[in-house]
Amino acid sequence: MKKAVNDIDRCVACGVCARQCPREAISIYKGCYAKVDFSKCVGCGLCEKACPAGSINVSEVGNVSK
Repeated sequence: MKKAVNDIDRCVACGVCARQCPREAISIYKGCYAKVDFSKCVGCGLCEKACPAGSINVSEVGNVSK
């Protein structure tokens, strides 16, 4: 199952990914980094394409939880 995964060390918390997500699966956590809600993410890749910092990757993940 593909999901968006954010590298919080590279994330600049700009919110571009959250605005692009059609499922509202991404939020900016305490103004510090983008947090992905795996239960809402469908792995469409729009956030990955929009991220100016290149911190989001959509990839196959095993057992994921919130």
